[in-house]
Amino acid sequence: MFSSISGRLAALSIAVFFLAGYGVAASFAATGNDGADAAKHKQAFIEAMAPQGTQRQVIAIVALNQGTEMTDLLVPHAVLKRADIADIQMVAPRRGPVTLYPALQVQATQDFAGFDQLHPQGADYVIVPAMEPDNDPAVMAWLQRQAQWGARIIAVCSGARVAGQAGLLDGRRFAGHWYDRSTLQERHPGAVHVPDRRYLADRGVATTTGITASVPTMLALVAALGGPDKAARLAEELGVEYWGPAHDSDAFGVNFSRGFEYALNKAAFWRDRESAIDVSDGMDDIALALAADAWSRTGHVRVVAASPSGPVTLRSGLILDARPGDHDMPRLPLAKNIKPVRQLDAALSEIAARYGDARRDWVMQEMEYSGAIR
Repeated sequence: MFSSISGRLAALSIAVFFLAGYGVAASFAATGNDGADAAKHKQAFIEAMAPQGTQRQVIAIVALNQGTEMTDLLVPHAVLKRADIADIQMVAPRRGPVTLYPALQVQATQDFAGFDQLHPQGADYVIVPAMEPDNDPAVMAWLQRQAQWGARIIAVCSGARVAGQAGLLDGRRFAGHWYDRSTLQERHPGAVHVPDRRYLADRGVATTTGITASVPTMLALVAALGGPDKAARLAEELGVEYWGPAHDSDAFGVNFSRGFEYALNKAAFWRDRESAIDVSDGMDDIALALAADAWSRTGHVRVVAASPSGPVTLRSGLILDARPGDHDMPRLPLAKNIKPVRQLDAALSEIAARYGDARRDWVMQEMEYSGAIR
């Protein structure tokens, strides 16, 4: 994703092709291509991700210390922790800080060496978020070993680029964020992009569309591990109406209609202003990630986590770095008493009120999100 560490510079060269139109379907609600075909693809994914053996499964969520996409990491970790159907561990090349983009920072308590010592036969599943760079040698070597040992790989959003760099897309069908399609096809000419599928699996390697696909994909994984009733209850708890694979790929792409304004927005470093989200122990990771991600992509806001006591422990158990917020630092609102996933719709509504519909729309485009949840 071009929201990475170097993304603003990259955006200058691609912004003139930015899309103006958006789909009208609800974000995780059934789209026009939903129905028996989508149900078949959903069941195929669940069967492809079914556990091998009866032991409690081990799921590793890999992170790169110097740059990992925030929602791609925090949402899968939080959804799977809530489900409590496997042992979930975030693992990075080194213990210590993991810088997230476009905002925030968490602490990794497990490194590759420590994980391998605890799990000499490898993980059962490895979830791969977007990373910058997408070809870190330590990540490549570890991911290749896990795949060779039989782990199923689930590459979320631009995590498909990471999986591809590790040699795991060659000859396979894939989804991927809309912005990555041409890059993935150029890098892996034997791979086949499948449109209109929010997630799919091919011979032990799963891929998803853009950032917000992490929610339905993890619910499908929960169905594979814990059964459809478990997934349905969790979806209700999170505020998700539909978590099937139906997706309107035509709603996302490139043209000239908003390119100039988008380029100015991405180039305007001087317009960014630090704004805080107040955080505390037990805060919901999913709501925080979706809101912070959306606000960070407006081109107006650099999101920081504020807590008078410093680092906090999120609901999932991850340690989030935080600092005391200045008294006069603007605060970003988090809606109260709503389900976690619906926090994204609340943030988008506030973004439109502050900066206009066009600004909200390109945030939705970057997050590959097609509309408010019904």
